[in-house]
Amino acid sequence: MALENDTQAPDFELPNQFGERIRLSDFHGVKPVVLCFFPLAFSNVCTGELCALRDNLALFQDANVELLAISVDSKHTLRAFAEAEGYTFSLLADFWPHGAVAKEYGVFIPESGYANRATFVIDKQGIIRDSIITAPGQPRDLESYREALDEVLSAH
Repeated sequence: MALENDTQAPDFELPNQFGERIRLSDFHGVKPVVLCFFPLAFSNVCTGELCALRDNLALFQDANVELLAISVDSKHTLRAFAEAEGYTFSLLADFWPHGAVAKEYGVFIPESGYANRATFVIDKQGIIRDSIITAPGQPRDLESYREALDEVLSAH
């Protein structure tokens, strides 16, 4: 069961595609975070979703919101994925323990071995203000991100 809105987002530290350690709590008091879980690098739907985020990165940058995408892939796979698709935002490796962060957020699918498509919009205080969760195979649309960002930004 995915975490509910208005609850504290669990803190974590994971490597991004460059091996840099990214800690969620480092953004507390600084800026909101959009945490975007996706199943697997290089898969069709995930590539399409992340390319839409890449092409609309100004939506997040203009709002001073940190975009973090997370999957169970290794940092090496994520680096190759980011380079192939031109992603400039952080891709986080929830590789080992396998899917531990996805499990904390209640979006890990054990029978598949990866996270569902789930996005959590987290305010500056580390509180989940909105979430976008779709059925397996169903992409999230950009309008959902716009609405979620409006929600967290209007809460300031």
